[in-house]
Amino acid sequence: RENKLISALLVKELREKSGAGMMDAKKALLENNGDLDAAEDWLRTKGLLKAEKKSSRIAAEGLVGVKVYENQGMLVELNSETDFVATNKEFIELVDLILKEGFGVFEKDELLNKNVSGKSIQEHINNKIATIGENISLRRVICLKSANVYSCVHNSVSNDCGKIGVLVS
Repeated sequence: RENKLISALLVKELREKSGAGMMDAKKALLENNGDLDAAEDWLRTKGLLKAEKKSSRIAAEGLVGVKVYENQGMLVELNSETDFVATNKEFIELVDLILKEGFGVFEKDELLNKNVSGKSIQEHINNKIATIGENISLRRVICLKSANVYSCVHNSVSNDCGKIGVLVS
């Protein structure tokens, strides 16, 4: 392995692209001789291995996200291991991404396989598992079509996310 000095700017750039921690980004760049693309692939591989290891841990906390548009509503439940992570900005953004990009997809497996920005929603979840360090799982997806669809969120952490969500027609 070539012992190459890695600049702080290169580490910063990789961190911004991948969401990895500083030491992980530096290690990835060292392992790949400063090649940014190869380091990003290396991090992704390591992240998937971390996600696989954590998948057996119980994720019983989390948030419910609700979205209503015209005559259709969608409710998703995304779980994490701790309440602390469930109120984390990155976790809330993940719920929002699933609601926005998955709106109208009725089946959980179809939703997890949906392509968003070149990655499946499951890959987005796996990347958050690697970044946050806890198991995260999409527990359920409920869609409702009716002439009148209404929603309500209790214990809100953002506009469409909270601890309890209701979707009615």
